Amino acid sequence: MNTTQRFKTHTTAAAVAAVMLGTLSHAAIASSHREAPNITRFPTLDSTDFYVFNSYEPGREGYVTFLANYVPLQDAYGGPNYFAMDPAAVYAIHIDSDGDASEDLSFEFRFQQELPNGGVKLTIGPDGNTRDVSVPLKHVGGISAGDSSALNFNESYTLEVVGSSGSSSTVTGGSGETAFTKPYAYVGNKTFSSPSAYQNYADQYVYDISIPGCSSMGRVFVGQRKDPFTVNLGKTFDLVNYVPVEGDSAPGAGDGGGFPGGITQSTDNDDLRDKNVNTIALEVPASCVTGSGNGVIGAWTTASLPQARVLNPEANLAKPEVNGGAMVQVSRLGSPLVNELVIGIDAKDTFSGAHPSDDGQFADYVTHPSLPAILDLLFRDAVNNTLGTNFETIAPTNFPREDLVAAFLTGFPGVNQQAMVTASEMLRLNTAIPATPASLQSPYGVAGDDLAGFPNGRRPGDDVVDIALRVVMGALCHEIPVNGTPVNLGYCAPEDANVGNVPFTDGAPLDASFVDDSFPYLVTPLSGSGAE
Repeated sequence: MNTTQRFKTHTTAAAVAAVMLGTLSHAAIASSHREAPNITRFPTLDSTDFYVFNSYEPGREGYVTFLANYVPLQDAYGGPNYFAMDPAAVYAIHIDSDGDASEDLSFEFRFQQELPNGGVKLTIGPDGNTRDVSVPLKHVGGISAGDSSALNFNESYTLEVVGSSGSSSTVTGGSGETAFTKPYAYVGNKTFSSPSAYQNYADQYVYDISIPGCSSMGRVFVGQRKDPFTVNLGKTFDLVNYVPVEGDSAPGAGDGGGFPGGITQSTDNDDLRDKNVNTIALEVPASCVTGSGNGVIGAWTTASLPQARVLNPEANLAKPEVNGGAMVQVSRLGSPLVNELVIGIDAKDTFSGAHPSDDGQFADYVTHPSLPAILDLLFRDAVNNTLGTNFETIAPTNFPREDLVAAFLTGFPGVNQQAMVTASEMLRLNTAIPATPASLQSPYGVAGDDLAGFPNGRRPGDDVVDIALRVVMGALCHEIPVNGTPVNLGYCAPEDANVGNVPFTDGAPLDASFVDDSFPYLVTPLSGSGAE
């Protein structure tokens, strides 16, 4: 059995374990939306999804793209203040190039807010009794590419690159600027006239950047996007109120030739189809992040706040509170669904604040995951009744789950394992595996014979929910096709996973056609005033 084969098994299992946990809790299935009790109190710091992949935009070979999404479950109409980032926070993308579970390079984003020219004021009242009064809105007229004069609120950010020693350098734009603009939210089509007009407006804030230590330019964009994640949230939270198996002979076939009563793929099953998100998008030359390692990088995103926050009893825009003390990590995200579906509820906040080098404390959640046991309690009787079987359990029985250890904590030799192997949770990408063009990508990534996809990094079109569901229930204990040949990867046997060959799904489809094939890849956000 080759390394690639073993990698497919490990990765899929890890993803599935995460998804299954999601069926039982709000945080669980929605990738990393509201995944831990404490982060629900800090929506501006909540990292919803993290993507790392070799850029597949034509002509951008040799680049790596990082997408870190924040501020979950945005209703497009959520005015009048919409969805700014926290100006007291530090949002970071960390990169480990050698496998010691410590960052060799970090990109840190800090946001600022201001009222241009002190804010728009109108003269109100008759002659002799007038007052200059601030307007209550963040914009007072139409906005377009090249004309933001009607904006009554500006949001900008700075970007620094921090080395392993803690020394930092400022990232500058192609014109030498050190402050970059975050475009205003897509409030509606009277303000921006049309989706294409909004996209033209946002596109002007895609910056070419000069990164200290890099010989080639990178790119950065921060702004609102349509949430790319798809998931059947509501029914899943209702104790999985559907049959989570393909109801057709093939996804979307509509022929009812699959599992009796199984769910049919439909975008109507995606409860995030009407949600936006804030995206931090960064593209850098691969040579700048691989360091002295073997070309495999580990990455994760965090958001941190000062340790002390004292509310201002007379709050204003400039000073709603006073912040001080050391920065404290409030959220953390590497691979999808880990905190939601693998980590126990009593340790979720601990995981959010932990560093990868300290992940040994969470080992039991990986080697002896509770999610499959919960699913067994929910579905064993129904499975036995439907199939006429007498399974004692439908959960995999191979312990410890070393397949999950490889998927979550070490990577796989020859695929996404780093030069130094330190057990730690992060998203791992082999920068030497060429990107697959969008039209050829499999939404099942490695499990779909596409080595450029999850869990070798993660692309926006990778259906991590379906991958995770199948792996957690033992797909890797059964033969899977490898270059057209059925192979058992050797971690476990079919008898260790009674339903491991079942095509589990939440019925919410996702593939590369749902996003763009160029930076920043995620599509135009939804209009706040709906389609017009």
